[in-house]
Amino acid sequence: MRRRPPRLIHLSPGERAYLETLVGDGRIEQRVARRARILLAMAEPATIVSELAERLGLDRTSIWALCRRYESVGVDVVLDAPRSGRPREFSPPATSRGGAPGMQ
Repeated sequence: MRRRPPRLIHLSPGERAYLETLVGDGRIEQRVARRARILLAMAEPATIVSELAERLGLDRTSIWALCRRYESVGVDVVLDAPRSGRPREFSPPATSRGGAPGMQ
């Protein structure tokens, strides 16, 4: 299997600290932490993309796409992008016959 040498990502010390904070924060969404882990791993010269993809359960192209988006957007690529369309709204809880919401 041919192994393409990865194009290294150059993280500034501030970016590296920010990404490490995201990875270490237990309250952050896991998809954001996974993206931060990928960027931190791709900054290391010894990283093999296919092994990283297998370990994280992703496809190699997903990792490459994240790296290319990092080059154009910057470290904010780990955060979710705004979505188009109407925002989700939750309906109020159902009322019972007595009129009190949620009571039966």
